[in-house]
Amino acid sequence: MPRIKLIISYDGTHFNGYQVQPGLRTVQSELEHALKRMHKGMDIRVTASGRTDRYVHATGQVIHFDTELEIPADKWNIALNTMLPEDVRIIHAEQVDSQFHARFDAIQKEYRYKVNCAKIPSVFKRHYEYHYPYKVDVMKMKEASKLLLGTHDFTSFSSAKSEVEDRIRTIYSIEILEKENELTFCFIGNGFLYNMVRILVGTLIEVGSGVREPASMLSIIDAKNRAAAGKTAPGHGLYLWKVEY
Repeated sequence: MPRIKLIISYDGTHFNGYQVQPGLRTVQSELEHALKRMHKGMDIRVTASGRTDRYVHATGQVIHFDTELEIPADKWNIALNTMLPEDVRIIHAEQVDSQFHARFDAIQKEYRYKVNCAKIPSVFKRHYEYHYPYKVDVMKMKEASKLLLGTHDFTSFSSAKSEVEDRIRTIYSIEILEKENELTFCFIGNGFLYNMVRILVGTLIEVGSGVREPASMLSIIDAKNRAAAGKTAPGHGLYLWKVEY
């Protein structure tokens, strides 16, 4: 059967995350419901590059599925977008090799996290940025971020609920972009642990606020203990930006 690869975007505000959960609205359940309608009641399972949590957004999530329908690859986005709710959109569709796997073939991911440091939050961005109305030292955060680059055991920056045994990951780059009162943290790596980006952001904000020194990143990594790192930043500021294959 043909295998279809989709690049999708979604607004996570009204979702309980990506992955199917009984009785809850999720991105995966909306996708599979639309595909089931297209396949005349047949269940179609989709596989994603990774799951995202409640309130987390995506501009470049990638999924794949197999189908018996003879629809030109470039028509899948049109067909599915007519059946999906407005907070999920298919950006791109293509037919790929039957061995392609959205999760296991990914070589790097980019996540972005948005923080608004204005005194008064924007009512229009309250679901898309973490409001932190305090001054932060961006140079100190950039200094700290350099110590996170490379291959490390990121246990300290992973949720204590994570069941993953191998917590070694490689971060290729971290950028902190400034635009007026908005900060955008850009992380590119070969993979990220559960809550890893949100914990990294929370810890870097503590550095920028003077609670921690930039050099403390090294001792946090060495501790391999979640309690050593900072708070977990809220989910609504996080975006799965892009997946590379």
